[in-house]
Amino acid sequence: MAERAGWDWLEALPSDGPDIAEVPAEVPTDPAPSFARCFAGADGLRVLTVLRAMTLDRALGPDAPEAALRHLEGQRQLVAAILALVARGRSG
Repeated sequence: MAERAGWDWLEALPSDGPDIAEVPAEVPTDPAPSFARCFAGADGLRVLTVLRAMTLDRALGPDAPEAALRHLEGQRQLVAAILALVARGRSG
């Protein structure tokens, strides 16, 4: 595949997946069961463990710039949301 340059990377590729208009209406609206299935098994546990170690279990030093703190806090929020969806999906 040729390297995409400029604004070309914004254009969808045919292999990017279905168009939103092609998604069947019966797709469930709650993503929690999908998250639980996605992170089930040994591989899922490994990924969640790595994500937790990279974000929630990580501390920056007192000399960390504000931008780094904000960036890490955003990462933490995303990982916490993923963990909450997985837990909710597993509980039914």
